[in-house]
Amino acid sequence: MLFIFVKPENVVCLSVQMQGPDPSLAYRPDLETTEPKPKEDYRNFESGSLIDRVFNTYKLMHTNQTVDFVNEKHSVWSGCNHTQMGMMDAIMSLDQLVDESDPDVDFPNSFHAFQTAEGIRQAHPDNDWFQLVGLIHDVGKTMALWDVPQWAVVGDTFPVGCKFQNSIVFRDNTFLDNPDEKNPCYKTENGIYESNCGLDKVHMSWGHDEYLYRVMKFNNCSIPEQGLYMIRFHSFYPWHSHGDYMHLCNDKDLGMLPWVQKFNKFDLYTKDAELPDVDKLKPYYQSLIDKYCPGTLKW
Repeated sequence: MLFIFVKPENVVCLSVQMQGPDPSLAYRPDLETTEPKPKEDYRNFESGSLIDRVFNTYKLMHTNQTVDFVNEKHSVWSGCNHTQMGMMDAIMSLDQLVDESDPDVDFPNSFHAFQTAEGIRQAHPDNDWFQLVGLIHDVGKTMALWDVPQWAVVGDTFPVGCKFQNSIVFRDNTFLDNPDEKNPCYKTENGIYESNCGLDKVHMSWGHDEYLYRVMKFNNCSIPEQGLYMIRFHSFYPWHSHGDYMHLCNDKDLGMLPWVQKFNKFDLYTKDAELPDVDKLKPYYQSLIDKYCPGTLKW
């Protein structure tokens, strides 16, 4: 797969002043009348045309995501000193990315961003920050355009430094070559953590969730805490969908869990082969970007 790096000097920050009725309303998918894909057909990790690609991505992820690897990635990326660009440019750069861990879709991730946002706008027309989170939640995948392998960018996340729980995708046969699997310090339920220490103190496998969360915090974006939790933990399926790792959570995490679960249904169930008209939607979403994470951001 060919990825193209967008140099900072070539980035143009878009700013659109909204006037009159929102023209994008005419192009929003009617989620209530469109025949929905059966929910049981999503996240099929057993069969399908993409299953080999998906399995190979997770095999590499589960072999290489270790405590040492995660700490190294934090030191490299948390300083947000790689490039500068506006949020819309970052979203549109995902035109170049097809997520190799996703068994449901085989089209560029930029379309998924607008599908998720539009699904949320349909259900929550008055909650603009929630809509924006739907749009930007996967933007951390831009790392894959900067020579980071997809197994360190995409896919479900999980804690490192403690026992790998059974609900992790492909758990049975993909961790055999992970060095941490053989370290007795990491094989207990708590591992290197204290009970109820809080997810903020837990090292998650490195990926786009944690990276975008760091970008949001570094640039002082004004998305509320519920939205930041959605960004940071939306790929943590063993937690929000299977109930694992609750022993590491504190009261704040448990209070935020319903918000992450609320977001998850839009992230997952808005994926559809009928792609949105992105050009018609961009002005509306640029207005939300200008409100919550404006200007040129450091990445």
